[in-house]
Amino acid sequence: MARESSSTGAKVGDGRLGSFSAFYSHIVGRRAPRASSRVLSRGSVYWPQLVAAILIVIYGAIVIYSASLTIPEASFPRHLVGIAMGAVGGFLIWRYDYRAMANMSKVLLAADAVLMLLPSVPGLGYSALGMTGWIKIPIIGMTFQPSEIAKLVTIYLMASLGAEYNGKIETLRDYAKLCGMLCIPFILILTQPDLGTGLIILVTGAAIIICSGAKRTWVLVTIAVIVVGAALVVATSMTEGMPHLLKQYQLKRLIVFVDPSVDPSGDGYNLQQAKIAVGSGGFLGKGFGNATQAGSGFLPEAQTDFVFALLAEEFGFVGSVFLLVLFGALIFTTIVLAQRVEAPFGKLVLVGVATMWSFQLLQNVGMCIGIMPITGIPLPFVSFGSSSMLAQLTAVGMVQSVWRHRPKAA
Repeated sequence: MARESSSTGAKVGDGRLGSFSAFYSHIVGRRAPRASSRVLSRGSVYWPQLVAAILIVIYGAIVIYSASLTIPEASFPRHLVGIAMGAVGGFLIWRYDYRAMANMSKVLLAADAVLMLLPSVPGLGYSALGMTGWIKIPIIGMTFQPSEIAKLVTIYLMASLGAEYNGKIETLRDYAKLCGMLCIPFILILTQPDLGTGLIILVTGAAIIICSGAKRTWVLVTIAVIVVGAALVVATSMTEGMPHLLKQYQLKRLIVFVDPSVDPSGDGYNLQQAKIAVGSGGFLGKGFGNATQAGSGFLPEAQTDFVFALLAEEFGFVGSVFLLVLFGALIFTTIVLAQRVEAPFGKLVLVGVATMWSFQLLQNVGMCIGIMPITGIPLPFVSFGSSSMLAQLTAVGMVQSVWRHRPKAA
């Protein structure tokens, strides 16, 4: 199959992209109204998506500033540095013509592998929270998590590979090839071990493969295999004398998800405190700076993993819904753009970014209210952490790059 042109990004074939086009056409229609189409066609900035992202960043900065008043680890100046780094990364990616990456799958795979393996380099890797997922930059002593950038590289990689099929994967061999390529970054990240980031990569890559035109039967069989495989991994990790592929803390988190009383002083405690914080916020919240669960030290990692619980305690149900509305706008505008863009590579990049944000939001909010297991996945644009902020704002730049370099008739 011929790839899309890296210089024009014009329509390839009939422009059909498997189930993706049919699904989102049903949601947003084949064409936007003429008035909105004229507005969206102006300029090199996709304002609907950018405004939503900026508002979430501002909201997150308010939450982290509040946390910094009582939590020493939540350094607000450092949070601002992360935003500044992310803004620079997003700007550079916005200026870069993303279509050049459509023919760089080998380079992207190599970059993915290097980023995943950097923490394993002696003298460079840095361990925290039972995971060697960071590197410590010499001289300045700043820590950085390469896997955050690797998530974005994986999106480009899988979109590059998936775009070859122009919306329809004809053979099982091609489908297996795509799945095999996705397994490479997934397995590499598990060596750290970082199951949370691994799940983001797996779900994001799977969405791109599905939207590349994979047949429904293949997808359903793959899901069944994954479910059975995951069950076997959990079962063997709980059985003496059998291979323990899951680390003890990972297994404990899964058990606590089913029954928090199993580990009342560990992960069960974390989950209970998060749920207490969310519930105590009520309808309007306790007010800025009045998060007693976090401020008194009862809520662990309130500025990172459980930042949504902190937000819910201070701003209540109303503040939580407002955040979800902003994320809904961010993700929906990305989907709308994906429906408008004809080039398969651009569509799949947007699918990957929208899926990444959707899954991280679902997982982070879900683990704070007890409907998802604890995995340590940060809340995009809100959780404290320069590496995460850099990656998320760079992802905004990825969406803006697709808009900036679209054919003018798009």
